[in-house]
Amino acid sequence: MPDGTAAAAEMRAEVSAPAPPLRRRAYRLLRSPLLRRILLVNALPLALLVAALLYLDTYQDGLVESEIAALRVQAQVFAAAIGESAVSLERPESPRIAPDLARPLLRRLVEPTPLTQARLYAPDGTLIADSRVILGPGGVVTTEPLPEPPPPRGPFASAIGALYERVMRVLPRATTYPTIEDEGDWSPEIAPLLPAAAEARAAPVVRRTADDRLVVSVTQPVIRARETIGIVLVTREARAVDEALFHVRMTILATFGLALALTVALSFYLATTIARPLVRLARAAERIREGRGRRSSVPPALKARRDEIGGLAMALDESARALWARMDAIERFAADVAHEIKNPLTSIRSAIETIRRIDDPARRERLLSVIADDVRRLDRLISDISEASRLDAELSRTGLERVDLAPMLATLADIHETTRGPEDPHVVVDAPAEGLIVNGVEGRLVQVLRNLIANAVSFSPPGGTIRLTGRHDGGWVEIAVEDEGPGIPEAKLERIFERFYSERPKGERFGTHSGLGLSISRQIVEALRGTIAAENRRDAAGRVVGARFVVRLPAA
Repeated sequence: MPDGTAAAAEMRAEVSAPAPPLRRRAYRLLRSPLLRRILLVNALPLALLVAALLYLDTYQDGLVESEIAALRVQAQVFAAAIGESAVSLERPESPRIAPDLARPLLRRLVEPTPLTQARLYAPDGTLIADSRVILGPGGVVTTEPLPEPPPPRGPFASAIGALYERVMRVLPRATTYPTIEDEGDWSPEIAPLLPAAAEARAAPVVRRTADDRLVVSVTQPVIRARETIGIVLVTREARAVDEALFHVRMTILATFGLALALTVALSFYLATTIARPLVRLARAAERIREGRGRRSSVPPALKARRDEIGGLAMALDESARALWARMDAIERFAADVAHEIKNPLTSIRSAIETIRRIDDPARRERLLSVIADDVRRLDRLISDISEASRLDAELSRTGLERVDLAPMLATLADIHETTRGPEDPHVVVDAPAEGLIVNGVEGRLVQVLRNLIANAVSFSPPGGTIRLTGRHDGGWVEIAVEDEGPGIPEAKLERIFERFYSERPKGERFGTHSGLGLSISRQIVEALRGTIAAENRRDAAGRVVGARFVVRLPAA
C-alpha cells in the first residue's frame, strides 16, 4: 500500500496537473452515455415541436377555407352586380347578359383587388368577359399580365422554405394541391365545372403555380328572374395564406432553434455537473481499488457539493476510509496473531530442546506438562482467532430478527445455578420477564452474555453474587453484568476490549483464555449498532467493590 507521503504527492500532482484542452473535454462529454440520454430526454419536446412544424396542413386548410369563403362572397357580389346592371331586357321573358355592359362592369369590380381575376361565361361555357382583357380604341384587345410574384425573402428564408418543402415531399401530407400547367392563365377549365356551377354547388379549385404560389378559384351563377344567365369564375392568388404560413413556419423554426440551443446548452451543463463528476468519482474508486490513494482519494470539490453527487462523494470517501481502517485492523490483527502464536510455539520448542538434554524423569514430566499447557493455549487461541475472523462476514450475511433479551437472561442464570460448584458465585436477575426486544442474532447475543458472565465468574470471590440487570432507557435496551471482584484498573477500562489483551485473576490456570472474548463481544455489539463499556462499581466511600459491563442495543 502506498504510504501517506506518496498519496499526498499524488494528490498534489493531480491538483497541479493542467486541465485538458477544451476540445478533448468536449469529446469526452460527447462520449458520455449519460449525456446522450440527457440529450435524448431533452429532445423529446423538440420532437413534438418538429411534428408541429411538419404538419401545418391543418392550419393551412383552415386558412384556405377562410380564403375560399371570402372569395365566394366576392363572387356573389360580382354575380349580383352583373345580374342587376349588365342584362339586356329586350326580351323580358328571356333575359341575357349584355357583353358591352358586363365587360367594363366586371373590370371595375375587380380593380380594388389587384391579385384577383374574374371571368364571365354564358351558361353554355362561352366566354363573355375577362377582367384581364381591355378593349382599347379601334377595338384593340390588350391582355394584362398575371400578378408579379412577391419579392424574394432573402437567402436564409428561401433556404428554410426549400428545406421545408423538401422534407414535406418525403413525409405524408394530408392535403396536396395540383400544379397549374398553363403559366399564362390561372383560370381553370370551365367545361367540367358548368353543370355544378349553374346550380351554385361547384367545388372550389385550389392549385399552385410552378413558383409555388397558391391560387384559389370559385364559381357563382348569375341569376335573373330565377334563371341562370351566366357564370362568374373568380380566381385569386392567396398570397395572404402563403404569408401567414411562412410567418408561422418561421416562428416555429425560430422557437425550435432557440429550444434546440437551450437544450444543448442545458444538456452540456447537466453533463458537466452530473456526468463529469461521476467520471471523477469512478476514477477515485479505481484509485482506491488499486491502492493508489490512501487518504483523500475523492476530490474535495466533489465532497463540498450540496447535492446527491456530494452525498455520493462523501459516502465513497467514508467507505474508502472505513476500508483502509479495516485493512489496517486486519494488518494489526495478523501481527497480533503472529505474536500470540509465536509465544507458545517458542515455549514448546524450548521445552522440546530441553527434554532432549536431560534425563531427570521429574524435570521431563514438568516440561511435558508445559508443552501440554501450551498446546491447549494454542488450541484455544486458534479457535478464538477463527471465530473472530469470520464474525463480520457471518453477521453481514445473517438476517436480523426480533430477540427478547429478558427470557435469555433468565435462562442463562438458571443454567449457571444448575451447574455451578459449591464455591462458584450466584447469578441473580433483575429484569422484567419479557419486553426487552432488540433486532439481532440470537446465537451471537447469547455468546456476548455468556462471555460477560464467564468473565464475571472468573473475578468473583467464592460464594459471591453476579447481578444481571435489564431495562429500557429511552429508545435503547440496556443490559448490565455486575460482579463483586477487584474491579478494573482505571487506565485499562478501554484497553480490556483490545484483541489478545488479558487481565486475568491470580491463580487461574495458564492458557484458559485467549484474550479475545471481550474483543469478540464488542465486535458483535457494534455490528448490531450498539455499544459495550466497562466501569467500576463503588460504594458510598468511593472504594471499588466490583466491575460492571453495560451493553446498550437499539430497541426494536
